Amino acid sequence: MLIRIVKLTFKKELVKDFLKNFEENKHKIRNFEGCEYLELWQENDKENVFCTHSHWKSEEYLEKYRNSDLFKNVWAYTKTLFAEKPIANSFHSKEIIL
Repeated sequence: MLIRIVKLTFKKELVKDFLKNFEENKHKIRNFEGCEYLELWQENDKENVFCTHSHWKSEEYLEKYRNSDLFKNVWAYTKTLFAEKPIANSFHSKEIIL
């Protein structure tokens, strides 16, 4: 499983626009082949900083999504709202035995 965290910092006056767009598209993303989980986090002390937290069956499924029309359309709009460059990180889940 691949876990993807993307930090998104928006212009404060455009946060509502981002949230509206996320609401309109979250079900499509969650139902995209290979997506097992998607949630949106908001930073505790910064109303304009969010992270998307998603789980993908593999890196190949994430790449299929990133090359899809759905991603291209959502991302084209979302990036117009940024105050800072997004930061994306991918992780592989590892089991820890205590």
